[in-house]
Amino acid sequence: MSVESRITNHESREVLQTSLPLPLYGRGKVRDVYEAGEDLLIVATDRISAFDHVLPTPVPDKGRVLTALSAFWFSRTGSIVANHMIAWDPVEIVRRVPGLDAATLPVLAGRAMLVQRCERIDVECVVRGYLTGSAWEEYRRTGAVAGVALPPGLRNGDALPEPIFTPATKAATGHDANITYTDLIETVGGSVAGDLRELSVRLYTFAATHAALCGLILADTKFEFGRQAGRVRLIDEALTPDSSRYWDAGSYPQSLLPFDKQYVRDYLNAIGWNHEPPVPTLPVEVVAATRERYLETYRRLTGQELRDS
Repeated sequence: MSVESRITNHESREVLQTSLPLPLYGRGKVRDVYEAGEDLLIVATDRISAFDHVLPTPVPDKGRVLTALSAFWFSRTGSIVANHMIAWDPVEIVRRVPGLDAATLPVLAGRAMLVQRCERIDVECVVRGYLTGSAWEEYRRTGAVAGVALPPGLRNGDALPEPIFTPATKAATGHDANITYTDLIETVGGSVAGDLRELSVRLYTFAATHAALCGLILADTKFEFGRQAGRVRLIDEALTPDSSRYWDAGSYPQSLLPFDKQYVRDYLNAIGWNHEPPVPTLPVEVVAATRERYLETYRRLTGQELRDS
């Protein structure tokens, strides 16, 4: 059964936090993770974070977009690299995981994924096809990004001559720190560093080509990898509006119209928030516009309307 056909009609609702009859493995900024025997159950809530803070206002359907898009990409990139996805159909999850029953189906529907437990490689694998965000700021200061020298005279939003791999350390709290490829080799070894760079660039190139056919520019994205049975696997999420910058191709280059979390960041900057507590709430119109952007990204990339599992 295809990823798209496992979804049925749905009335929007918010999920800020979940409580399942399973041992809690951890609660991240967006995802609640449970132990499921030897595997893990990842449930994407509607929490949204920005500038290293979880906002008090959820965005309805956001977790379902993240899960469905990750499943979409996992199912299409397996020939490039294996991934940790076992199942995201809620009935299949209930069948596989002791302790779950039909009463948990509404919580799981559309936002839960059963995955293989992997040893995480503690590096953010970022690939950039366009110069923007923190890379733009670094380029303005140094003429390079993560030790990669770039041509002079580039502007914010310009396409790079070729995609560049700019890894970062994965911080438990606070900002991830950009590192050079040499730093990465010192952290994980030359062989693993080479694999991470090659796989990340291949994944980005594949996804950017697909996105272009759907009217979107994939400006940059980040991947996480782990090891399972000695094999590198793609883990966490893949090519979602949380982990990627998507721009409207029709508006480019006049405007870098975001179809991702950047819309929320821009709003928070516009109201003058200093990125320190207290964390502001989002007004109704910003929540609605954010939700629509996530749904539109899903529509364009998959050719389907988002519906429940």
